[in-house]
Amino acid sequence: MDTSYRKTLELDKILERAAALAVCPEARALLLEQPAGETPDEVRYALSQTDAIASLLLKNGSPRFGGVSGVDKVVSRAVKGGVLSMAELMEVAGALRNFQNLVSWYGLTEHDMLPVDDLFYALSPQPGLEKQISSAILSPEEMADTASNTLFEVRRKIQATENSIRDKLDAIIKNSTTNKFLQDAVVSIRNGRFVVPVRAEYRGEVGGVIHDVSSSGATVFVEPTAVVEANAKIMQLRSQEKAEIERILIAFTEQVASIEPMFNFSYKAMLDIDVLLAKAHLALEQKAWMPQVADDVHFDLKKARHPLIDPDKVVPIDVALGENYDTLVITGPNTGGKTVTLKTAGLLCAMAQHGLLIPAHEHSTVCVFTDYLVDIGDEQSIEQSLSTFSGHMKKITGILDNAFKGSLVLLDELGAGTDPAEGAALAVSIIEQLRIQGALVMATTHYSELKVFALETAGVVNASCEFDVESLRPTYKLSVGVPGKSNAFLISEKLGLPARVIQRAQTHLASDDKRLDDVLAQLDDLKLQLKESQDEAEKAKAEAEKMLEKAREKCDALVRQGETELEAARLKARQMTQQVQAEAYALTDELHKLQKDDKQSAAQRAARAREIARKDAERLFAKSDVAHNPVRQFVPLKEVRVGQEVVIAEYDQLATVTSLPDRNGMVEVRAGIIRTKVPLSGLKAPDKLQKPQKKGGRAAPAPRSTTVQRVERSASMEINLLGMTVEEALMETDQFIDHAVMNGQTMVYLIHGKGTGALRNAIHQHLRGHKNVKSFRLGRYGEGEAGVTVVELK
Repeated sequence: MDTSYRKTLELDKILERAAALAVCPEARALLLEQPAGETPDEVRYALSQTDAIASLLLKNGSPRFGGVSGVDKVVSRAVKGGVLSMAELMEVAGALRNFQNLVSWYGLTEHDMLPVDDLFYALSPQPGLEKQISSAILSPEEMADTASNTLFEVRRKIQATENSIRDKLDAIIKNSTTNKFLQDAVVSIRNGRFVVPVRAEYRGEVGGVIHDVSSSGATVFVEPTAVVEANAKIMQLRSQEKAEIERILIAFTEQVASIEPMFNFSYKAMLDIDVLLAKAHLALEQKAWMPQVADDVHFDLKKARHPLIDPDKVVPIDVALGENYDTLVITGPNTGGKTVTLKTAGLLCAMAQHGLLIPAHEHSTVCVFTDYLVDIGDEQSIEQSLSTFSGHMKKITGILDNAFKGSLVLLDELGAGTDPAEGAALAVSIIEQLRIQGALVMATTHYSELKVFALETAGVVNASCEFDVESLRPTYKLSVGVPGKSNAFLISEKLGLPARVIQRAQTHLASDDKRLDDVLAQLDDLKLQLKESQDEAEKAKAEAEKMLEKAREKCDALVRQGETELEAARLKARQMTQQVQAEAYALTDELHKLQKDDKQSAAQRAARAREIARKDAERLFAKSDVAHNPVRQFVPLKEVRVGQEVVIAEYDQLATVTSLPDRNGMVEVRAGIIRTKVPLSGLKAPDKLQKPQKKGGRAAPAPRSTTVQRVERSASMEINLLGMTVEEALMETDQFIDHAVMNGQTMVYLIHGKGTGALRNAIHQHLRGHKNVKSFRLGRYGEGEAGVTVVELK
């Protein structure tokens, strides 16, 4: 791909701005040299990486990241046996610190898998080595005393020796006998040795070694005999210090060499992250979003903004190409924004191909172009330059040679700079040839012939940049589907050109041009009307969406309230079930006691049992939320037979007769798992067996009543075992299955939850040997899946 489009579309300015946000010089170079993506998947991945880093920047802020350069080459030199200097080791420590800081920054917040995970996982921090180097080396030329015990001891001795020398020299300076021979009462250092300045004429009066002479010759610098030996000792200690520093540097170099493979891998990942951080910072600066990437060749930019124009002044545009039409002819007055539209479309697609988020709506779509072939006249460009017709034709010739399917061709003022008739014909022919070659084309023009060509040719669409004639200012809005007017006469009139000149010019217009202007004027009127209607529709849509959102919120609130109430009801039902079970056991014990009481007759025992049962039932009913009715008037049965279904009127409970009435008129019945005796006068026929009373051939209407009737409910098909121990759950399961079998159920649901699976396994093991279980299975989708067991009963 020819990269000349970078300058023409001003992509180079965008890349340079992004590069300026990179920390490492090598990352800046990588960003500027990075080629455009060549496949949709490659571009999607690059954009997703930039978007992921931008999201991390918003959540975690900017990482602590220092600039380093060429450190991989420094490490390679260490591997080859070179001893690294203190400055080079500081660069290595800086890179290791970057690795650690990036890893820490990445883990500041929890997140799902990201497309940049591999880069951060490639970082191998060495906190121990980094801390050792940073503690030992204070600057490129200074090593800390604490770098080693030997170095500390040598420097301590140097300091002590220097102090003794200074004491001896101070004594010489303050001595009244020798003081008069000195030029100044100061101590100096020459060639690493301590000396005193002696006047030249008294050089023989102060014994010692002369190390230097002043430029005037009036002063000689003498090392007194008293400190010669101490100075020699310091030189020896300095040599030991240098050797120890060299040993420390060699030790650090060997450690750096040992991590070379991991370091180089991490260093490359660090540079890639630096590039992505620069792109992400630019995206946040431009308020850019990640677009969708089409597999075919078409783009659809929504609310697109040119990133080099002041955000407070730029007008977003909607522009698309390649899906419903392959050529867009943009017309309108000068300075109306035609060229900016061309550059915005081309620049944003190119930015996306280089992995940069674009300043457009997130629902925008871009594609991968094999070439960007651009001829934008510099005199019409944002930067302004000059060009000629021949220069344009030379560029277009090159474009025709390279334009194929997958190319985007941007032509500004096509056919301008020559005879209008010939230029228009040439422009139409060029567009036709580019379409034959399969390229997508965007072109700006003032020629009416091109407007007519777009109106008459399938796949070619007009677009216009709007212009406010009253204020003589462009609106920079793009209207697709409608050709624009140049408005030369109106603009000239507003600018003060005499009316007679404009009228005379209108007479020179061809009749076809006049008709076209009239049609365009009508289109402008229709466009304004359509815009008003569209604004009203958008307003109505916004109101409808707002109302829908409120309705959704209310619905969600009601659902949450219902779920809360349902959970509370389930909890209360479970508590009542446990209480009923306890009451049933107590009632059974009481009945057993009555049966053993020989002092009471059978009738008395039965009456006492009924009284106990009635009071317990009333107490349980009182604790529920259901409104209960008193026993209504009913017609008692006069006779019954074994197996007959009857209703115990006092409790409105369906039961089955198990024996005929005894001599006391007591009938034994079974209600669920309970057997009891009830007076024959307390039984009635079930409602389904009662024949409706007829009046005039029609059923008599039921009497109106405001009392809430007690609801007859069948046995539940599910039991909730959550929170129970295994023993409790198995006991509840047995009782629940017994109830279900007696009620004629064939399918029940045991709710045990998923959890660790211990409760489920225990229940399944128990069901395998249960006499009433035919088969069982885990719930399917919608039944509770692994949290529910569905049991089929025999």
